[in-house]
Amino acid sequence: MTIAKRRLPPFLRFAENPNLSQRLMLIGLGITFFFIFLAFFSPVFQAWGWLQNPKDFLSNSVHEPPSAKHWFGTSRLGYDVFSRTVFGAQAALQVVILATALSMLIGVPLGMVSGYLGGRLDKVLLFLMDSIYTLPGLLLSVTLAFVVGRGIFNAAIAISIAYIPQYYRVVRNHTVSVKTEVFIEAAQAMGASTWVVLSRYLFFNVIQSVPVLFTLNAADAILVLGGLGFLGLGLPQEVPEWGHDLKQALEALPTGIWWTTLFPGLGMTFMVVGLSLLGEGLNEFVNPRLRRENGVRK
Repeated sequence: MTIAKRRLPPFLRFAENPNLSQRLMLIGLGITFFFIFLAFFSPVFQAWGWLQNPKDFLSNSVHEPPSAKHWFGTSRLGYDVFSRTVFGAQAALQVVILATALSMLIGVPLGMVSGYLGGRLDKVLLFLMDSIYTLPGLLLSVTLAFVVGRGIFNAAIAISIAYIPQYYRVVRNHTVSVKTEVFIEAAQAMGASTWVVLSRYLFFNVIQSVPVLFTLNAADAILVLGGLGFLGLGLPQEVPEWGHDLKQALEALPTGIWWTTLFPGLGMTFMVVGLSLLGEGLNEFVNPRLRRENGVRK
């Protein structure tokens, strides 16, 4: 008597025979959760002096190389590089989550309304979003950062504007194709209001690509935040941020002080790689056209 093999749920079925892309997605998920873990437990490292006044220990803690006392060494101001790198992950996640969430909360509803109603509103929104999309993201964020000022929420606003057109275009195009389906026409014939059609019938049929776009935009937002910090914008100088730390460290790099640039740079790089791998894996998972039935990518 043979025992039938128990099948996994659809959202876990790729684990039966993962291909290379799915393994990379799992690696990206692991890297992302590692940085979330660091950000969540970053207060544990506060005792290492990331907010202390450098003048209190400037004479004996400047540019110390990595050691048992300071795992990643110290900066030219006497700050512990390890604790600042960990707190940099916290600042990056806060800004990135806020920025991508704001752009998603604005772009998705606008895309649904524009695609469903059409007409003059659709033309105006298309023109506005195309105008924003043609501007380089970093340049737009730098300009807005000058206007809104520094701070976590202000930096998130400056970064989020560049991503709104992406959510808008993706959701609008899906809405235009879905609104002609039979179930939408049936709901309209039964007298369903616009709000009911949008929230109950359209929403869950047009957001398949939103999680993918969210992770890819989050990876890009980390680089934009680093660029703002490198230019002296974004977050206040006393807040640990990878871009600002890299700018400060470059002044000491010609003298052989390598650790103050290496570890913040690695933190930024690995977080971007993790989110990018996660986004590419999600893209293949939610889009069946990117893979065959046997799990091999086309």
